Amino acid sequence: MNDLYNKDLITLSQSLRKSMTKEERKLWYDFLKRLPINFYRQKTIGNYIVDFYCAKPKTVIELDGSQHYQEENEKEDRIRDCYLNSKGITVLRYSNYEINKNFEGVCQDILTKLRINL
Repeated sequence: MNDLYNKDLITLSQSLRKSMTKEERKLWYDFLKRLPINFYRQKTIGNYIVDFYCAKPKTVIELDGSQHYQEENEKEDRIRDCYLNSKGITVLRYSNYEINKNFEGVCQDILTKLRINL
C-alpha cells in the first residue's frame, strides 16, 4: 500500500487525530476501538486523509458533518470515493446526525457490512 501513502500529510493527520470531532470520538472510543479488527484514525491514503481505515477488509468509514451536504463538497466527496474505490477500498459514510441520533443502528450497519459477529 506504499503507493497510497503521502508523507506530506503526516503532520495534518496527526493534528486531526488529536482534535477529533465529538462524533468521531464517540465512534472511535465507544465502538471501533473495541472491535476484533484494527482501525486506524485519520489515515493518509493517496492525497486524502480518511476518518477511519481498516486494512482488512480495505474499508474506510467517513463521518460527514453538515458541510459535506453542500454541492461543492458533495462533488469532492464523490471524487474522493471514486479514487478510494479504484484502489479497491470500500467507503462507508454516515452523517454526524446518524451518530448522534442512531448510534446503535450505525454500529450494527458497520458490523453487517464488515461481516463481523460479536
